[in-house]
Amino acid sequence: MKYIKEIAEFKAEQKSAVTLGKFDGVHRGHRKLIRRVLEAAGERQLTPTVFTFDVPPQAALGAARFQTLMTNQERRDFLEQLGIQTLVEGHFSELKDMEAEAFVKEILVDRLKAVHFVVGPDFHFGKNRKGSPEFLKQLGETLGFTVEILSKEMDGERVIGSSYIREELRQGRIEKANQLLGYTYFITGQVVHGRHQGSGFGFPTINLIPSPEKLLPPRGVYASRTKIAGKVYQGVSNLGVKPTVRGTFEGLETYLFRCDEDLYGQEARVELLAFLRPEEKFPSVEALKQQLRKDVKAAEQIF
Repeated sequence: MKYIKEIAEFKAEQKSAVTLGKFDGVHRGHRKLIRRVLEAAGERQLTPTVFTFDVPPQAALGAARFQTLMTNQERRDFLEQLGIQTLVEGHFSELKDMEAEAFVKEILVDRLKAVHFVVGPDFHFGKNRKGSPEFLKQLGETLGFTVEILSKEMDGERVIGSSYIREELRQGRIEKANQLLGYTYFITGQVVHGRHQGSGFGFPTINLIPSPEKLLPPRGVYASRTKIAGKVYQGVSNLGVKPTVRGTFEGLETYLFRCDEDLYGQEARVELLAFLRPEEKFPSVEALKQQLRKDVKAAEQIF
């Protein structure tokens, strides 16, 4: 996949089918657009392309500590796996004051050679969000491109969107968030050294430090599935600070079932399948060990 950050320096080699948006989480609604872009690209021998931004508009416009469902790197990897061949992450700060018509002509048509667009009904772009799907269609009549406007993906009477999923995630409803995402919410990172206390009482673990830009669910213990170097491990993950052993390490600690490998330094993807219990402080390490055994049994019922 071609990854473009400096759009002013890029010129597509062939015509493209493009979808545009924030794509935070690449949830079911986003993938509806992406599926159609891939189909249209295949039908017309175009390059399937996604145009998004390097930072969320909310963050660029001053929203305090705005966190996303996916980091930019996670989004890049996910889109590549879906089959997108060109990903453009435009600089929001440079494009936010560009008039809608100029954005279409100078960026999408001239730079990306876009001849087909797939957008949602509430898609807006350009300075003061003046561009709309209808406006894009009108421009297409004069500039020679076509536009498809797809309906929203629904969950009952509610639109599936990133805000809805963030709401469910913040409330700790991980299984509902997973349903809306259309995949299992995950945290990625490099396996780092912790305090090695888990190994001392029979539960060796791996530790990840989540990216500060990543929106996390509430602290607690989760049934999890971890992917490392092509292998998949079932396990139990603690998101938090491990208060029983006076931990100050804020991160994700995962006990992998039936794994005795040295995984330090490797990239891991930990998927959170179900919430088991809140993080809590136990009166002793022995009480913690007893609870961990219960957590393992509870997680095994889920797998």
